[in-house]
Amino acid sequence: MQVLQAGQHKLIYMELQPEMVSTIARQAGFEVRARDAARTISLDLAAPGRQTPLLLFDASHPANLGWFSRCQFYVDGRTGAVMQTPLSVANKRDRSGRLHTNAVRLGIAKELPVTFRLPGNQPLTEQVFYNLLVGFLNALTQTGVAVCGSGAVEPLSGRTETNGPRV
Repeated sequence: MQVLQAGQHKLIYMELQPEMVSTIARQAGFEVRARDAARTISLDLAAPGRQTPLLLFDASHPANLGWFSRCQFYVDGRTGAVMQTPLSVANKRDRSGRLHTNAVRLGIAKELPVTFRLPGNQPLTEQVFYNLLVGFLNALTQTGVAVCGSGAVEPLSGRTETNGPRV
């Protein structure tokens, strides 16, 4: 990890290894295609052998309360940001525009403000990030990840709110 100075701004630069990130995703049961850029790592994750959709569910629907109560990760539905982490999620679609229920795109920010902290005021290091990634990928396949609000990210499983148009 390095601290970068950009004018008056200080940033933490995590020196993540794309091979390590891909290995963690494969061990969690995903097929991975990774792209490493200067500021981000993008992962196309797919679980083609999975019989049920990934557990990315609508937090606003009352029928999903059981999942919501045991959830560790929450996605801002408008932006795709996984709250209080350097991760972001996006849906994947096929050529006709239909949602892939067993695939997502995951973005990992390598540059963060020096003041960035995880829940519990824990500073982020590479080792802590790898543990966070394992937890997030396991949540997608086992315990659930809540989508809060509507917008860019659509839920893949559970019940969704269908009472009129979403604003």
